[in-house]
Amino acid sequence: MAQFVSFLLFVVSLIAFAPLCFSAKHNNGYLFPEFYDHSCPKAQQIVKSVVAKAVAKEARMAASLLRLHFHDCFVKGCDASLLLDSSGSIISEKRSNPNRNSARGFEVLDDIKSALEKECPHTVSCADILALAARDSTVLTGGPSWEVPLGRRDSRGASLSGSNNNIPAPNNTFQTILTKFKLQGLDIVDLVALSGSHTIGNSRCTSFRQRLYNQSGNGQPDLTLDQSYAAQLRTRCPRSGGDQTLFFLDFVSTTKFDNSYFKLLLASKGLLNSDQVLVTKSKESLDLVKKYAAHNELFLPQFAKSMVKMGNISPLTGSRGEIRKNCRKINS
Repeated sequence: MAQFVSFLLFVVSLIAFAPLCFSAKHNNGYLFPEFYDHSCPKAQQIVKSVVAKAVAKEARMAASLLRLHFHDCFVKGCDASLLLDSSGSIISEKRSNPNRNSARGFEVLDDIKSALEKECPHTVSCADILALAARDSTVLTGGPSWEVPLGRRDSRGASLSGSNNNIPAPNNTFQTILTKFKLQGLDIVDLVALSGSHTIGNSRCTSFRQRLYNQSGNGQPDLTLDQSYAAQLRTRCPRSGGDQTLFFLDFVSTTKFDNSYFKLLLASKGLLNSDQVLVTKSKESLDLVKKYAAHNELFLPQFAKSMVKMGNISPLTGSRGEIRKNCRKINS
């Protein structure tokens, strides 16, 4: 039996770094990885090159680009609505609570779009750029690769209220977070696997301060947080001030995409409340955390699979939406 389990894990490890391919059918057409093979054959290469330069310049950018795709897809679907600046009747999603002073990497997407417009004008959507940049960021930090289904088009509007309401918040309850995922067609496996993206990136003091000083409104810290870790955090995240001070979400392997995030959760060292509730509020999610903490080779392919699933949330295809010339504004 032990030999069989070892063999099974070996097979899974081979799959972990192999590109995964999925195609998704929608009412108005398909998303498929070969979408630009004829219209813009160098598209993926261009995205990868610009992302690689940006991440080489600043390692944190990988997590920032990955997060943009997530924050885009949870509002109106994966349609690049997040990239629109305010103008005319559009109120930018960049102003929402989850994005204000926090979402970043927009200039990198401008650079990608500019390079693609030179190579093949009016062809590659900003929504597809977000999906590709998220995959490339994951790979560059040592995570899995996958084939990105392509063919999304860009929205001609944004939703500030959708951004405020749909994106899970650091202090949401487990049930609220799971409900927000289920509303997007994602399940508890997707929730736990995608939370694993917190193996890279940072969070601001303002996002977890309540855990250090006043978790339940009674002036007491969160007892589900390791107390020596909490004391360490308090030295740089005081009761007031320092809102924008950054902390690593995974202080063990800060820029490497691996399963150490899950090991930290089991040690009660998840930085955000939304991280720690994965082990304290649900037996099912706790079991998944244990599985991924024990086996990186199980976490990585599931992350890739869940990213493809997330990237398929309500895309605009066919004649819906447009291909924006500039990701920050709709075509005139």
